[in-house]
Amino acid sequence: MVVDTIKESLRVNKRVATKKEIIFVEGDVIVPDAKPDILSVICTSGVVCIYKKEIIDEKVKIEGKIDTCIMYMTDDNNERVRGINTSLDLSETIHVSNITSEMESNITANIKEIEAKVMNERKLSVKATIELTVEVFSKEEISIVNSLQNTEQIKMLQEELMVNSLVGSGETKIYAKDNISIDTIDNLVEILKLDVNICNKDVKISYNKVLTKAEAEVKIIYLTEDNRINKAISKIPIIGFIDISDVTEGNSCDTDYEIRNVIVNSNSVEEHSVYIEMEIGVRTTVYEEKNINVIQDLYSPSENIEFNKRTIRTIAERKEVTDTKEIKENIMIEDLNGRSIVDVDIVPVLIKQSKEPNRIMYNGELQLKFMLMGEDLQIVTKRQNIPFEYTIDNVIDGENLNVNTNVEIMNQDFIIQENGEVLVNVQMKMNSIMDRNVNINTIDEIQTNGEREEQDYSIIMYIVKKDDTLWNIAKRFGSTIDDIVRVNGIEDPDSIYPGQKLFIPRYKRSGVSSNQTSMINYA
Repeated sequence: MVVDTIKESLRVNKRVATKKEIIFVEGDVIVPDAKPDILSVICTSGVVCIYKKEIIDEKVKIEGKIDTCIMYMTDDNNERVRGINTSLDLSETIHVSNITSEMESNITANIKEIEAKVMNERKLSVKATIELTVEVFSKEEISIVNSLQNTEQIKMLQEELMVNSLVGSGETKIYAKDNISIDTIDNLVEILKLDVNICNKDVKISYNKVLTKAEAEVKIIYLTEDNRINKAISKIPIIGFIDISDVTEGNSCDTDYEIRNVIVNSNSVEEHSVYIEMEIGVRTTVYEEKNINVIQDLYSPSENIEFNKRTIRTIAERKEVTDTKEIKENIMIEDLNGRSIVDVDIVPVLIKQSKEPNRIMYNGELQLKFMLMGEDLQIVTKRQNIPFEYTIDNVIDGENLNVNTNVEIMNQDFIIQENGEVLVNVQMKMNSIMDRNVNINTIDEIQTNGEREEQDYSIIMYIVKKDDTLWNIAKRFGSTIDDIVRVNGIEDPDSIYPGQKLFIPRYKRSGVSSNQTSMINYA
């Protein structure tokens, strides 16, 4: 006879696969007829734009482009520095096992290195090294048995768990645009370098709606008509709404930003400014903290019971930890005398993660690339790395946590001092998302298979073994925890020990059958 059960639902966002892959994007660039010949390349920068992604069975297909700015020295004494803006097509297929077209993906693309080499005075070869991080998810709703109806003779082992249940996910497309002012004395000839970074990310949740807020920090290095090099920095607001049913203020979010297109032009309407427009895709996944009561095991001293047993793996104790890390250090740069700092590229890199019971530790470095210019307008680049350490303290069971930490540059300052050293002052935002994988042992398809044959009641003596619990002992011998505690005068049912002698009131046969199924992993 089938046992009536009471169930509750748990929505999981199953992480099917995570894969990191290094890809290379290459292409040749021809110098336009209107520009002078190339003597040497000063620097190359780029912005990755992914405008299409598609999951095919066991494959993730990505299409996009890399908008590049190449700054170079010319062989013309009247025009020492010029720039070329171009795009490289990006098309890549990544093989990922066990994924299907119904699943969803998050893709992060970071430029690890980009360089342009001179082939001849009119031709360049550009190569970009891109790190792709692909995460594939499958949504599923699981029913968990948390209670039985009209079953006084069935003993249940129950556990109360706090888990993170999926509320929903959604995405939107945001167009961010602005006019970036340059110095009023400057007449812009061309843009030599462009950097775009998404920073100051935040979310606000109200009923059925998620407000996403961030800023696009845009840095432009440009050439003027009188052959000077100058810089303009601006932050453009990125604000969007995503409708998701049943979200409330107490929920938490994972939010990803994806640059899909960038347009930069000299402004023909507003003088002394540069017009920039960006298309940005924003995706958010919302979780609620849910307290569930789970039946992990059961038996009956008087009836034969059959059931299926399985283990579900999901996430729990999800939280976000935000902190700041400041690096203030004097460094020496070779051949700095008489040169000024035009620009500094900063790439924070986390090299190593170590886990201890009460803390998470990181070893990383700031990779700095200085662009320096002398009085003769010659530009050189110098690299310098500054190591740093970062620790997250007061972590409970840190060894078993999943931790994903992202680093964002908040403020930066570089001052050339009288002794020739450069004072570096960089403030970083450390954002860590933590969760824990938990196994939920649950049962279903419970049915009784008739009463036991008439049985004689008896008491046996049992010697406790390692890893024994009163539940396991009672189930094994068809007894009950209450009876064992009563007969043996046990004060604390959780404190039995190997070698302890227990008297077990029992029936002669336990008559319990369970069918163990394979573990199912959810995240």
